[in-house]
Amino acid sequence: MTGTDSPSEVGYFFVSDRDASRAARTWWDTHADEYLHEHGDFLTDHGFVWGPEGLTESQAQLLGPPQSLAGQRILEIGAGGAQCSAWLVAQGAQVCATDVAVHMLASGQPVPSRVCADALALPFHDESFDQVFTSFGALPFVFDARGVHREVHRVLRPGGHWTFSVTHPARWMFPDDPTEHGMTITRSYFAREPYVERDAQGQVAYVEFHRTLADHINDVIAAGFHLDTVVEPQWQAHNNQVWGGWGPVRGALLPGTLIIRAKRPGRPASPPDASTTDARS
Repeated sequence: MTGTDSPSEVGYFFVSDRDASRAARTWWDTHADEYLHEHGDFLTDHGFVWGPEGLTESQAQLLGPPQSLAGQRILEIGAGGAQCSAWLVAQGAQVCATDVAVHMLASGQPVPSRVCADALALPFHDESFDQVFTSFGALPFVFDARGVHREVHRVLRPGGHWTFSVTHPARWMFPDDPTEHGMTITRSYFAREPYVERDAQGQVAYVEFHRTLADHINDVIAAGFHLDTVVEPQWQAHNNQVWGGWGPVRGALLPGTLIIRAKRPGRPASPPDASTTDARS
């Protein structure tokens, strides 16, 4: 979890959808440079990382073997600095990186196609992409995760895959401490109040939502997907990165990331025309 520099209030309580949406856009725009300065080297050096544990796509191949990616039309939502998209472009994929924060996209990797877009209202035609993915983007910061899944289902071709990583639900039971002192349960796993920070003016400045494992799976199924793969990455032995509540000490014992891969049922009728991936006017 990450928040404002000097919040006036920190806690777990419900906020409106409108406040959550505004906070997500504003926080990531405001803190883009700071975030990329702190974590940019780790993300860029590894190319495509699924989470702080250091599992890379070249290792996991959740989108397929690297040689199979060439020519595929792939959408990244919540792309941040578009490091994952840049790695896919290097494999020959046709990638569109989207994020709700303009400054985050502008400060990140210079991939050919970058679009500022809300994950709940993707500006693309139906069945435009072969695959859609996000690495810790969008889903933790939106009130309506099921709405994101529905949008992804809409823009994904039949037979295509939707792959996403989020904070592991078990992490929410423990304090945001990456050391051995963070191994004592302090919250109920079933408490779904989001983590919230308010700024000096009392406005909601940062929101991160908690969902149980069942919530994530049921949201995916309700959107029309078939569950394909669930991954709980182990901490990579070479990784000494400490990232908020993630680190090698606690990471050796407690899962910090959940990855889900799901499939839109059916077979594609024909390859999508390149123009269908263009943003709607």
